Amino acid sequence: MKLDAPTMVTVTVFVMVVMGALTLLSWSQARQTRALGFLGAAQLVGAAAVTLFGLRGLVPDWLSIGVANAVMLGANGLIWSGARSFEGRRVPLLWLAAGPVIWLAACLVPPFYASLGARVILCSALAGLYCAVTARTLWHPGGERLPSRAPASILLASEALLIWARIPATLILPTPPTGIPGQTFWVAVLSFVGLLYTVAVSVLFMALAKERLEAEQRRAAETDPLTGIANRRALASEARRALATGPAAVLLFDLDHFKRVNDTFGHAVGDAVLVGFCTVARQVLPAGTAFGRLGGEEFACLLPTAGTGEAARIAETVRLAVATMRPDLVPSLAVTVSVGVARGGGTGSASEFESLLGLADRALYQAKAQGRDRVVLAGPELRQVA
Repeated sequence: MKLDAPTMVTVTVFVMVVMGALTLLSWSQARQTRALGFLGAAQLVGAAAVTLFGLRGLVPDWLSIGVANAVMLGANGLIWSGARSFEGRRVPLLWLAAGPVIWLAACLVPPFYASLGARVILCSALAGLYCAVTARTLWHPGGERLPSRAPASILLASEALLIWARIPATLILPTPPTGIPGQTFWVAVLSFVGLLYTVAVSVLFMALAKERLEAEQRRAAETDPLTGIANRRALASEARRALATGPAAVLLFDLDHFKRVNDTFGHAVGDAVLVGFCTVARQVLPAGTAFGRLGGEEFACLLPTAGTGEAARIAETVRLAVATMRPDLVPSLAVTVSVGVARGGGTGSASEFESLLGLADRALYQAKAQGRDRVVLAGPELRQVA
């Protein structure tokens, strides 16, 4: 197949401009995702570089070689900056400009500029490095799980390898002739490859932004806005998954005299008590415990592997820790909590969690009736933990 350089350059520039404009439009609608702004700018800058490459022989070589490669390296640096921004990391402007500056400084050295092989090696090394560090920036196997993260990293890594492959090829293969036919062929090839990667990178970056937004919306829908812990819906969902694997214990917490706290000291103090309780409880509950707010001053947690005795000990640990709380707004305020404990489940029924909550609620009611600030176990005969 014959690649027509002017046509490929025109198509590549057109696609890069369109993709850049669409990416910037997406960024304008989601300004918190600055990565899309960097990517859109990179595509427009890359389109300018491809235009200069395509004008080889029509404009001075210092434009079509020196400036064009510097601009393309700048586009690669902008993509890396977008990846760092996406990961919430600082964008290093010095390193962003390092590639273009190194390239332009080298071009000022006559022996280097006169050597096609030296130019190809340096430009390939710098461009490949930008692609490689971008791939590494996005690669987080143990971090935020987004479906498009691995494909984006692999794509950028493959681009780095493809660019670096030009280095040994330059060292091994004979230097190509300097006539226009050979130059236009390689311009066409590079334009075609650039076109493919431009579309793929754009699609994957926008997919990453969409996936993160959806994940944030899911977290918001499953998180209590005041305390930052799971809401009832999220807790029930996690509890159902845990109960499907075997019996578990449920601890039901209710802050004592909470309405009196709100009426006496105001809702700001009441909110501080709720947040403080969650902080204390998470510090003493076992790691990975499903813990959430059911509503008002009522909270629950699920202990999948705990027996009745262990669950009671954990509940008592939480009760004692809460008794040491002293809200900053009212240091003299004593906070206590009553706890109901129930254990069961393991049959896989969808209503198991609600049934356990009902048993724990009976135990909690008994704890309130007995004077509050205590732990009561559910069972044939409700009994208080000594």
